[in-house]
Amino acid sequence: MKKTKQYSPEKDLRPIVEIASSVGLTENDLELYGRYKAKVRLEAIRRFSRRKDSSLILVSAMTPTPAGEGKTTVSIGLAQALARIGKSTIAALREPSLGPVFGIKGGATGGGLSRVHPVDDINLHFTNDFPAVESAHNLLSAIVDNSIFHGNPLNIDPRKITWRRVLDMNDRSLRDIVIGLGGSTNGVPRETGFDIVPSSEIMAILCLSRSYEDLKDKIGKILVSFTYGDHPVTAGDLKVEGAVTALLKYALLPNLVQTTEGVPAIIHGGPFANIAQGTNSIMGTDLALRLADYVVTEAGFGFDLGAEKFFDIVAPYGDLNPRIVVLVATIRALKYHAGISREELNEPNARAAVLGMANLRKHYDNIDKFNVPCIIALNRFPPDTDEEIKAVMEAAENEGMNIAPADIFRLGGEGGLELAEKTVQLIADSPGTFKPLYDWNLPVEDKIFKVASEIYGAVSIDYQPQARRNLDLIKKIGYGNLPVCIAKTQQSLSDNPSLLGLPKNFIVTVREIKIASGAGFLIPITGEILRMPGLSKVPAAYNINIDNNGIITGIV
Repeated sequence: MKKTKQYSPEKDLRPIVEIASSVGLTENDLELYGRYKAKVRLEAIRRFSRRKDSSLILVSAMTPTPAGEGKTTVSIGLAQALARIGKSTIAALREPSLGPVFGIKGGATGGGLSRVHPVDDINLHFTNDFPAVESAHNLLSAIVDNSIFHGNPLNIDPRKITWRRVLDMNDRSLRDIVIGLGGSTNGVPRETGFDIVPSSEIMAILCLSRSYEDLKDKIGKILVSFTYGDHPVTAGDLKVEGAVTALLKYALLPNLVQTTEGVPAIIHGGPFANIAQGTNSIMGTDLALRLADYVVTEAGFGFDLGAEKFFDIVAPYGDLNPRIVVLVATIRALKYHAGISREELNEPNARAAVLGMANLRKHYDNIDKFNVPCIIALNRFPPDTDEEIKAVMEAAENEGMNIAPADIFRLGGEGGLELAEKTVQLIADSPGTFKPLYDWNLPVEDKIFKVASEIYGAVSIDYQPQARRNLDLIKKIGYGNLPVCIAKTQQSLSDNPSLLGLPKNFIVTVREIKIASGAGFLIPITGEILRMPGLSKVPAAYNINIDNNGIITGIV
């Protein structure tokens, strides 16, 4: 086994203007944020046309373990491998949220020799996109309460305000709060709460917008409340869409950085896949498709979450055509879905790894429903044995599944050459056009069942009373033709995180359905999914530190 190569960011990082130049961008096309990161100006984006022969590669995964399976690492490593075989390539990825960075998963910039840089900057405040979304969202929250305080000219019913506040931190104490306490000068007392920034509709809108006018138009359509007479109240009714958009002036611009091997990477936007659409901005992906022949993008969590939403929501809105899905699998995830405990996952067990392939097979078969090919990337972790790798490779090939090893954490692009070659060949042999799973004009219940039955494997849907009321309201006010962005646990194909592997004969429970009219989708909330996560008993924050020279350690 080859030893892990050494990489020094201080010595090996190239100035971002050099990275930009490699794909045809000049310094005048950039808003520089120091030496190693920049935003790309809208005028520069408009200067290029989308390449007719560019190929979009979507990286997804089998149902992950709580610690994650390295999709971002594979995405970056694959981009580097494609560059090594002479392909013009850009990675288009999401920005990390502070919640997971300080929570259980830690950083989200890849790992080993397949990372995006500068690591610490990207994982923390980066170019201030997340703070901008947070401020824009909370400005709208403040305007809603201010309108009520100053005579309530729109006749807003405080009991029917649907717009909550957001914070980019895992803080369970803020899930449900009471505001307006302390006397009449502090507003009207009412119940509300906080969600995490990646679940904000503003974040979803930012990632689905193409221009300032488009962004402002979508923000104006945000449903914030209902009147005492049950009429919808929007951000446009509050006349605040211009101010909210102004706070997002620079947040709309895609961010340009680089991988460990100097491959350009566009990092922009970061909605979660279990509670939102789970992919980077369409503007970032579109820019990459204008600048490179191969673009590697990523959808959050398993294929049942981010990737399904990419095909059914993001791709239609963004006029994107994914040519192939790279499905990330790991030995530890396979063993986990075979019933092996987390404490025993590092112990060799080739038999269990093969038994866990039922979960992988389900995701692989789901991809075929969208009329695109799939290749499994078997992402190697240090505890994996050659015997386990061989057993899974042979089992997959015997079942007719495309598969390639990926040792890109240790070896960077070199460890993904076979994966890159097979990916290019499958793209060349594919029909070239994906198909969504459902027609947006179907009844809402039919769209939900289509996803739940065909992608998850559910036998039926249990609508709770609140969800039934939401369905009636959606039909009444004319939002029934929007796609569905189902909020569901990432830990299972079902809505029950304890049902691992390939669950059978389960029912999906829909508690409520939120209307994201600005973003242009409906959010059925299933099971016990939360829009504000909490920190674990031993969060990653305990390992993060900074020394007297400003060097940050512990972000992995």
